[in-house]
Amino acid sequence: MNDTEIIKTQTKCIAHEIRNHISICDMYTEIIRKNTERDNYQNPSVENAISCIKNSLRIISNTLLDLKSINSFTLKKYDFKTILETGTKLSEVYATGKEIKINSCIKNTGEIYIDSDKFIACIVNIIKNAIEAIESKGEINIIAEIKNGEGHIKISNNGKMIPSNKQKEIFSEGYTTKNTGSGLGLFICKTNLESQNAELKLNKSTKTLTEFEIIIPITNNL
Repeated sequence: MNDTEIIKTQTKCIAHEIRNHISICDMYTEIIRKNTERDNYQNPSVENAISCIKNSLRIISNTLLDLKSINSFTLKKYDFKTILETGTKLSEVYATGKEIKINSCIKNTGEIYIDSDKFIACIVNIIKNAIEAIESKGEINIIAEIKNGEGHIKISNNGKMIPSNKQKEIFSEGYTTKNTGSGLGLFICKTNLESQNAELKLNKSTKTLTEFEIIIPITNNL
């Protein structure tokens, strides 16, 4: 067995074991949900947490399946507004322990042709980075609109500035400003978005504002 075959075999084994534990987590979220329904316990925060956990588990599970083919994309039509709201909701947990206000304004909607898991993962990653750029207190603004046949998603924060001499490097594989970062987040985001005919760019990063933008074609206005 050569090195490539060994890596493939190990990857399949690791993915299999991780998916087993994902199944356990998924089952327990269902048990919690059923018990709250049985006890007539209603708490929007708990329900939202369960929903976010299940969405994240689904994305992880599908990502592990993608290990069979690195360039695996399942493109379908989705509602622009719904996809962005899902990504935003999943991201909010990263703000726990900080005083961060996340403002979202989605001006209109339409259909986009995407791999929903990979697109949502990119939104989550960008918002997560925005949260991490804010030390303890700040604001994140998400403004989305459709114009000239394109969907524009602008995600900005008033946290730490990306050094001006490093701004051209942030999408490079391995580049990171974090002590524990892998330097893969933005690289993967940009690569995955480009595979969905979308564009990711840094519009600006100053001492008062850092703004990223995703631009994607709209198949139909709604």
